[in-house]
Amino acid sequence: MDQAADTTSTIIPCLRYRDATAAIDWLCAAFGFHRHAVYADGDTVHHAQLTFGNGMIMLGSAHVQSEWSDRIVQPGEVGERETQSPCVIVRDVDAHYRQATAAGATIVVDIADQGYGGRGYACRDPEGHLWWFGSYDPWKAPA
Repeated sequence: MDQAADTTSTIIPCLRYRDATAAIDWLCAAFGFHRHAVYADGDTVHHAQLTFGNGMIMLGSAHVQSEWSDRIVQPGEVGERETQSPCVIVRDVDAHYRQATAAGATIVVDIADQGYGGRGYACRDPEGHLWWFGSYDPWKAPA
């Protein structure tokens, strides 16, 4: 049974930030995201939606306690390790790399051509979340 909703993006990564307001500004400047919706009270972001092309991430302030947040830790709390990370397809990965590094992204896997196609790199944002950016588009690659 196909349960996928008829929407633009059916899988949306969700992240938590200690300083979500600063993270939103940084993600827009460094990675090219755009504010779609931000629900905040002062410095507390209850829910934010940032878009990139037809994709989206959602994020909120790490200090807001909820049934959901009690199950999430910040990268700095677990030795900068992750169990998942967003993978973002970009048009010009070299230009994106330059923009991200200029904004202070910490490169953890330098930009390179990939054996499966495309070109990409991995970096951390200011709060340690791991990101992959690349030109490989699995929707256009032969199966």
